[in-house]
Amino acid sequence: MKIISIVVLVLLQFTALAQYAPQAGLSGSTAISATSAAIAGWANNCTVQRGYIDIANPALGSVTGGEAINSINAADGTILCLGDSGVATLTFPAAIYNGAGPDFAVFENGFIDPTNSAMAFLELAFVEVSSDGINYFRFEANSNTPTNTQIPGSGVYMDASLINNLAGKYVSQYGTPFDLEELKDKPGLNINNITHVRVVDVVGAISTYSSRDKDNNIINDPYPTNFPTGGFDLDAVAALHMNAAGVSVTENTLEVSVYPTPATDYISINIADISNHSYNTTITTITGNTLLSEVLISSSTKISIADYPAGLYYISISNNNGQTWVGKVVKQ
Repeated sequence: MKIISIVVLVLLQFTALAQYAPQAGLSGSTAISATSAAIAGWANNCTVQRGYIDIANPALGSVTGGEAINSINAADGTILCLGDSGVATLTFPAAIYNGAGPDFAVFENGFIDPTNSAMAFLELAFVEVSSDGINYFRFEANSNTPTNTQIPGSGVYMDASLINNLAGKYVSQYGTPFDLEELKDKPGLNINNITHVRVVDVVGAISTYSSRDKDNNIINDPYPTNFPTGGFDLDAVAALHMNAAGVSVTENTLEVSVYPTPATDYISINIADISNHSYNTTITTITGNTLLSEVLISSSTKISIADYPAGLYYISISNNNGQTWVGKVVKQ
């Protein structure tokens, strides 16, 4: 929970430090708006392991702010407070897969410094993913926020351009994006079938209980937040590349083009394949409802979507040799 007291701590920023994407609204930001048309769906279930009010004083107990249900569906400003080292695990209507660019985004409820749009009150978290609900793999994070002074629990603003791959670097209604391509070489992880996203509160203490980034640098963020609504405030997790419900995405083995997208009345399908004369084709909604299922007898055809409601749809095509292609189209 953010306690708005306008106290600005000037954090020294050295030019030798690596700079990352800046705060939402500034040129070069990678923030994902909660209203972005790129969002294919939202987490629809969450389990939580509450963290401490203050990890240095376990006798205070765990945080109590918010409920797990607050972190599902679209980002709306209602939050689940994780507390020091708390963990939230989220699942989705269907698997997230590795597409072009970021694949999902995590939303928190930070707020901008009213005197400097590059600075904001932020609370951070690590992000991990799993394709089996058992084995989790963490995105490598970077924090170049100076650690000469502890960022206190309220009223101090941070520079997002010193932070990378930590949820919460962007303010309310703007999600921090994550790209599964970064985890493509992890044994035991199928980046085309991500079923779980796990958010782990960063303990921003610069002393005994500090969390550290991939280079073993201390991560400095507000500490202590020793009240029942402390720690990372999870609003929502958006999927940017989510398969139709019940379908696991694998690597495409057919070369297919579908256009235009966005489309209005029809889509054209061209399949670069001369070994077959028929193609099993389905079109489904993101919740898994089948709108079309038929066999195409040509590698080049048009399909009417004039009667489909506006939204995102998935197309699956397979030939007699077992080759497949799964893609998506947006209906305006």
